[in-house]
Amino acid sequence: MSAVPPSPTRTASGLALAAAPRRHFWFDPPAPRADVAAERRHRQERLAAAFRVFARHGFASGLAGHITARDPELPDHFWVNPLGVHFSQIRVSDLLLVNARGETAIGARPLNQAAFAIHAAIHEAHPHVVAAAHTHSTYGKAWSTLGRRLDPLTQDACVFYEDHALFDDFTGMVVDTREGARIAQALAKPGGGTHKGAILKNHGILTAGPSVEAAAWWYIALDNAAHTQLLAEAAGAPQPIDDDTARHTHGQIGGPDGALHAFDSLYARIVADEPDLLD
Repeated sequence: MSAVPPSPTRTASGLALAAAPRRHFWFDPPAPRADVAAERRHRQERLAAAFRVFARHGFASGLAGHITARDPELPDHFWVNPLGVHFSQIRVSDLLLVNARGETAIGARPLNQAAFAIHAAIHEAHPHVVAAAHTHSTYGKAWSTLGRRLDPLTQDACVFYEDHALFDDFTGMVVDTREGARIAQALAKPGGGTHKGAILKNHGILTAGPSVEAAAWWYIALDNAAHTQLLAEAAGAPQPIDDDTARHTHGQIGGPDGALHAFDSLYARIVADEPDLLD
């Protein structure tokens, strides 16, 4: 016989309390997807939602900007937005599936050549990266002109402490996979692993992560960190967090699980407001 759960305790006013209160400071592990098709659909839905969220943040800029998600069955293929469709209108059915040669396997619309040049190189050089995001966001662009990494000025900025790169070799619009390869190389950490973000000098910012959710949230966070530091430096002489504390804080909040759950709340809201993105 199975154990009967204890009945909740009731207060004098009738408020039902849990019979066995527990400390619950983090999310329960998500249920694994049933199969590769379910994982693909999950990535596609989060990818389409990320574009809608980016549109609300003002990250759409003409033909520029792209987010990619590696296909779970075909690891040398990735899903990406088509050229010329505004972020605010992208649906799952609009996404292109592109191979490592820049050929479109699924989808009829044109592919952004810069998206292929940058993202194909990142996905090839960093096999554990599931998603990468790059747009021409205002604060990311503004910060990139300074040609330096961000400082750990705030708790939020510590997410990127010793975890973002500077790519200072701007040569114009990225249409050559060799430049994409240099960006991918800049993302590599000296001791192994991948930086979660990069400042592309005179160009903008880029993020990469082990899930669509992480890459998208880190992009929002990196742009916010750039915005914050621009404001702080305009106001005076900001005082950064010391290295030991910044490193400790990075260990507390810099992981991909936190980024995933942070994006989940944005996903729930955008799907509720704009359910057509799932079409």
